[in-house]
Amino acid sequence: MQGQPHLFTSLAALLTFHDFNLHDDLLAGVDAMNYLNATPIQEQAIPKILAGKDLIACAQTGTGKTAAYLVPLLDKISHAKHGKTSTLVLVPTRELATQIDEQVTGFGYFVEASSIAIYGGGKSENWEQQKRALTSGADIIIATPGRLIAHMQLGYVKFDDLKYLVLDEADKMMDMGFSDDILNIVRQLPKNRQTLLFSATMPNKIRDFSQQILQQPDEIRLAVSKPAAGINQQFYMTFDHQKLPVLEHLIKAQDVQSMVLFTSKKAAVAGIVRSLNKLGYPAQGISSDRTQEEREQTMRAFKNKQFPILVATDVLSRGIDIDSLSHVVNFDVPRAAEDYVHRIGRTARAATTGTAITFIADQDQDRIVKIEKLIEREIEKQAITEGLGYGPAPEFDPKRFSGLRGKSGSREGGRGGSGGRDRGPRREGSSNGEGRPPRAEGDRRGGRDRGPRREGEAKNDPQRAERLATAAARLAAIDAGQTPVAAYVAPPREARPPRAPRPEGEAKEATDQAPRAPRPPRQPRPEGSPTDAAQREPGTEGDKPSGQRRRKRGGRNRGKGPRPADGTATTPTANTPDAPSAE
Repeated sequence: MQGQPHLFTSLAALLTFHDFNLHDDLLAGVDAMNYLNATPIQEQAIPKILAGKDLIACAQTGTGKTAAYLVPLLDKISHAKHGKTSTLVLVPTRELATQIDEQVTGFGYFVEASSIAIYGGGKSENWEQQKRALTSGADIIIATPGRLIAHMQLGYVKFDDLKYLVLDEADKMMDMGFSDDILNIVRQLPKNRQTLLFSATMPNKIRDFSQQILQQPDEIRLAVSKPAAGINQQFYMTFDHQKLPVLEHLIKAQDVQSMVLFTSKKAAVAGIVRSLNKLGYPAQGISSDRTQEEREQTMRAFKNKQFPILVATDVLSRGIDIDSLSHVVNFDVPRAAEDYVHRIGRTARAATTGTAITFIADQDQDRIVKIEKLIEREIEKQAITEGLGYGPAPEFDPKRFSGLRGKSGSREGGRGGSGGRDRGPRREGSSNGEGRPPRAEGDRRGGRDRGPRREGEAKNDPQRAERLATAAARLAAIDAGQTPVAAYVAPPREARPPRAPRPEGEAKEATDQAPRAPRPPRQPRPEGSPTDAAQREPGTEGDKPSGQRRRKRGGRNRGKGPRPADGTATTPTANTPDAPSAE
């Protein structure tokens, strides 16, 4: 049942949307959308928004934040005149903009409220459609900041009649670097407006940002709830190169109906999709690199169960509603602990059950500690790779690997962060460099042979400190002027003995071969003598038929006079001498 997440089904005396004294046309749309009871964020936010107050609301994804502000704003629009843009909703992603636009269509169907989603990445005709909506005045504009700024820079966007501004998933927009764009948009909006800020987390930067755009706001803060009891959370210790084989084993062992696989690396989406398809599991990917049309087609096909596995970045972790999702896989551990809750919250919705699988490499172990602290629960770390024949799994030791945050690869699988490859565990006895063949003298890292260390320069030389102290004392005496400093004079260079002159006639390089005699001059041809071609009998030049002559190199028929009009060449005879040569 939408609008009533499983986290709150056990609460008694839940309010219904009919308790908020909403417009009858709006209530008809709410009933058609199958929204019955209000969630806690909706119970607290709707009355404050109807009262016209600015609001900061913090609640995790999946708690109904979108309906918490759409329902009261549509109620205000239903009592006002249409034809002017009264509401602007800013969101971080195209998918969320499209989803909110669909919800406006559902809630406001009987209110006859118009809306449009404005985002980049579409076709050229989409730009013209967006321009018409901005100039004619759709009731609700849902936009990503970057595309809206592009329209506003052309001068035809007017928000003179704007009354309501909503920032949805504000923390995500801050993480994506939209803060400057949002401030530029806000500066061009009317000062007398109602501003609503909704966020899944509330870091200090959100509070500081809210002070610039909100006026004496009320605040609603619901603690980030623990994952639903219906989610079976599974942690597996794996090196990077072991993740796909382990995933294949888990897909075979578990009943996977529909799965979303999250990766933190946008460049890795295509590779994971190819690998899954080669293993016989139909999969498609979605990331910001794909066009908007491709992303919409992929999402629509996945929701329609046309393929079972969707590989995505954190684009889908916020605000995207997917029903009946049986599995969520964290191929990479998310950077923020709250994002872990948002990711696995895609499954086990509406009092159902689901499975959340997380792969843990060395560089992720400190993040796992923060996740377990947030959810107040310790999850068993399973190591199954060796039993499956994929080699030993990494050991869970967060203190040892706390310095690998954000680095690809792993310490056990090669040099952490070197080349981004996980080379698997070291051979037994080779940990920390032991067991390697000794380097030759002078063979050091960096590829340069610096020669052996000079005598007395050993790392643990007891006289090293004494020499350093003596050098420091001399430098201090020079700085204090106690020791005169003499200019450096280069030592004189030894004069090179003069080179003996080379004997006359001696070659530069001594060789046993005698010099080659010059070629004798060519004898001139007697004037009037025929050429070799003229002396040759007709028909003997190659296999060419009689009457044709081979053209000389260079493409010119030299000295044979003009061709006849019929295109045939004259046959040279011994009685017909050549024309005098131009040479």
